[in-house]
This record gives sequence, C-alpha cells and structure tokens, in this order.
Amino acid sequence: MSTASSRFLSERVRSVGVYVALYGAAAIFLVPYAYMVSTSIKPEQFTFTNQPYWIPPEVTFRWYDAVLAGAPMVQWGINTFIIAATTTVLVVILDSMIAFSLTKLDWPGKRIVFTVIVASFMVPVFANMVPLYTIITDFGLINNPLAVILPFSAMPIGVFLFTQFFSDLPDSVIEAAKLDGFSTFQIYYKIVLPLMKPAIAALSLYTFVYTWNQFLWPLIVLQGQNQFTLPVGIVTMQPTQVFQPGAEMAGTFLAVLPLFVVFLVLQEHLVNAVQMQGTTG
Repeated sequence: MSTASSRFLSERVRSVGVYVALYGAAAIFLVPYAYMVSTSIKPEQFTFTNQPYWIPPEVTFRWYDAVLAGAPMVQWGINTFIIAATTTVLVVILDSMIAFSLTKLDWPGKRIVFTVIVASFMVPVFANMVPLYTIITDFGLINNPLAVILPFSAMPIGVFLFTQFFSDLPDSVIEAAKLDGFSTFQIYYKIVLPLMKPAIAALSLYTFVYTWNQFLWPLIVLQGQNQFTLPVGIVTMQPTQVFQPGAEMAGTFLAVLPLFVVFLVLQEHLVNAVQMQGTTG
C-alpha cells in the first residue's frame, strides 16, 4: 500500500472516529429528553413497573389533558414569553450600546468601566438577591413582571460578547460613515447593528433561554399563581396529592417546546456567529 493511500485511509478512520464520538455525545444528551417524552405518554400502570419501557405498549395523552385542565399552563406560558422576550430585547439594545461606546467611542475611564463589567462576572447572582429584593420592594414591583425583567435588562456577558465582535469591526468603516455625515447614533443603528446580526442572534438565544429557565428569582418576587412563570408553575403543579411522573414530564415537555422552536429559528445565525468569531481577530 502506498504512502498516499495509507494517509488517506488514516484520515478517513480519524474522520469516522470523530463523527462517531460527536453523534455518541449528542445521543447521550438526548437521553433525558427521550425519557421525558416517553414518560409523558405512558399510562400509569407502565410508569412504576420494574421493567422500563422506552416505547410503552400503550400510548395515552391523559397527562397532557390533566396538566392543561388542572393548571393555568397557557397563562404561565404567556407570562414567561413576555418576560423572556422583553428581557432579551432590552439586553440586546443596552448591551450593544454599552459595547459600542466602549470600543468605538473615545471617552475617559472606559477601560475602568470595562474592567468593572468583566469583574462583575465573579459576583454570584445570589449575593445580589437581598439588595435587589429590597429595591424591588421599595419600588412596589412585587408580583409584577417588571420585577423579573428590570434586574436582568443588562448582562455583563452581553457586553463582553458584543465587545469582542465590535473590536473586529474596522475603524475605517466608522470613519467613512462620519465623512458621509452620519451621527453617532446613525452609525450605531444603520451600520454597526446590521453587521452584527450573528452576534445579536447568539446573545438573543442565550438571554431568552436563560430568562425562560429562571426559577429562584421569579419564585421570590412573583407571589400570585396567575403571575407564575412556567418553571415556577411546574414545580407547584400537582394534579393530585400523589406524585405523578407522567404529569410532571408532560408539563416539562410543554415548557421546553418553545425553546426548541426558538433554537431552530436562530440556528443559522448562531452558526454564523461562531464562524464569524472563529475566522476574525
């Protein structure tokens, strides 16, 4: 066998090994979701048996009916979507403005501000909950969606992400826009933001999923059942006094389904963001 043939064979074997490892890892990540779907459609007699059934002999949708009839799932879903969508829009707008001013505008102290923002990563979220709760109480926002939206309307990770992308934008583009008579806001809105669509999609996906999955802070500040978000509502939801895994898994599936839709919508932009950041700098 020639050297070229052996090299080609070794590359094919390496490529096959990489794909097998990647698909194997993906399959492991999918196991909990498969168990969730399987349990949500199992009749009660197959839920507590010693023999596990990934594909139950009988399929039932009674758990979905029980969840939708026994809890205000639709209202919780609307509450969660409003909070997640509003927070995502605010984070994208505020973080992009902050990052633009830190990278493309000259003003004293911006390095110190950026250092403080990056250093805030080291502060645990739980350390801020007592002062945040005091502020929210003073403003009278308890049991109000704004109590969940406002504290997370600007995230350090968003500023850091946009800063990396804006740093790769050539200054000549900004200078050319200034020569054409563009104001600072016009440069930001009409030139910079359209070029940063992949970064905006990546941050939007992260923020939406993070806000959608929040549990502890909404549990603290949202005290009425009709104000609950889906993560809080699912924990407090019990169709009967006996634990029913089928009902819990049905409610969980309904809660995560919108996240899959959001990911599929933004998947192309997310891949472009990774490719863009990987080929610049």
